Amino acid sequence: MQRMQKVFEALSSTVRRKILAYLSESDLTAGQIASRFEISKPAVSQHLGLLESAGLVASEKRGQFVHYRLVEANLVNTLNGFVQEVCPVS
Repeated sequence: MQRMQKVFEALSSTVRRKILAYLSESDLTAGQIASRFEISKPAVSQHLGLLESAGLVASEKRGQFVHYRLVEANLVNTLNGFVQEVCPVS
């Protein structure tokens, strides 16, 4: 249940949902993500940290850049678990 709570907390923000949408199209660096928003880079980093903590995105340092990618399986599995709790299959 703890993991599900983190996922729903992560999804509660419009900025974080937009980040997930961008990452669903391709992997992006933190700078590329930040350039799409009119908020500070530290704020974007906080959003990315929360998404990573919830298991929805993964990061990988390549050279001097951190690249982020969507972890689709975690999102699907968490939402499926939620649906099973709300509407159990009998």
